[in-house]
Amino acid sequence: MHNVQITRLHNGIRVISENVTHIKSFSLGFWFDTGSRDENPRNNGISHFIEHMLFKGTKNRTARKISDEIESLGGYLNAFTSKEQTCYYGRGLAQNMPKTFEVLADMVLNPLFKNKDIKKEANVIIDELKDIEDSPEELIFDKFEESIFRGNSLHYPIIGTEKNIRAFSQNDLFDYISKQYGFNNLYIVASGLVDHDKLVSLTEKYFGKLSHKISKKRKNFGGAVPESKFVYKDIQQVHVILGRTSYGFNSRERTAVSVLSQILGEGSSSRLFQALRERNGITYSINSFLNSFYDVSTFGLYFSTNEKLVKKALNIVSSEFEKMKNKKISDKELKRAKESLKGSILMSLENTTNRMMRIAQSVILFNRLKTVEETVSEIEAVNKEKILELSNLLLVENNMNKIMISSKNHLIN
Repeated sequence: MHNVQITRLHNGIRVISENVTHIKSFSLGFWFDTGSRDENPRNNGISHFIEHMLFKGTKNRTARKISDEIESLGGYLNAFTSKEQTCYYGRGLAQNMPKTFEVLADMVLNPLFKNKDIKKEANVIIDELKDIEDSPEELIFDKFEESIFRGNSLHYPIIGTEKNIRAFSQNDLFDYISKQYGFNNLYIVASGLVDHDKLVSLTEKYFGKLSHKISKKRKNFGGAVPESKFVYKDIQQVHVILGRTSYGFNSRERTAVSVLSQILGEGSSSRLFQALRERNGITYSINSFLNSFYDVSTFGLYFSTNEKLVKKALNIVSSEFEKMKNKKISDKELKRAKESLKGSILMSLENTTNRMMRIAQSVILFNRLKTVEETVSEIEAVNKEKILELSNLLLVENNMNKIMISSKNHLIN
């Protein structure tokens, strides 16, 4: 990522591009540094709701025209909302970037938020909410984060609540836009066959005469007491998370935790996969996770199994934790974990959308471009002593939140 340029406009917008000359396409993202973390109990879910509504028509385009103008050129538009960012993005052939930029700018600057569309989309999002509630492997992560982040706005689910979704009005949406969609909160990022000066010119054309700045404050997560939580669902399997908080993106220690997670439960060669699935055959799904935000991460493991085997599975997990805490890993295992982690990062860069997203998140989180080489060096620097130290710090079950979804409560406090 050596061909990256960054320009900051007078109104605060950051324009960031990476020119990749050996391809014919581009990925373009409009990133707002706002998400469910910036909400409150009354408006939880509004960031995600607005993400949907921006595709429902502008002063210049119907919803159909928004999609048709891009898809007729062989491209596509999409968006996502996380707890900390909202991104609207498109991909297409290089010559069509001006049109994609124009459509995204129109969506951001000129939404209509018609009342009939709000009511219609509320039903769509409630359907999405019901899908999550019917999928225990998704629902359990929402319940886990609600538990572990209680007392901080990070505990709000991205999709919100049915009560809020049904109550959102046109005024609510425009009010949230005015408070969170400031231009000093906007990052326009592109990767592919992109000319930086043309990207800056497009930004000046559509945004240059506008100025809307906001002041944004987020309360850092201060910690919480571990708890056990049981959620009843009439399902066949038992779904379990054991997890805790760990280092966020703002800490160099996070890279070492990602290596530990790789060793513990990411991939079929990981310890937990081998112990639970290969040697004992008692689970189909088992993986560790590291979900990160600026100042904190969640770290832990998820598995599902037959209700008769859940206690055995938990005992095996405890045994594997003790092994990690009592003995250094081998050079071979450490190298395998590092190579797997590096490989997944480097292979993801063969896709321009992944490249665009990596660049955007780097600038938003670190206020600079963190190079791939820098990340690889951090991975390489992790040693066996650090893995042992982190294992003894993080793999302590008494300090973990325990979440279970099942038709019967098997969770041992």
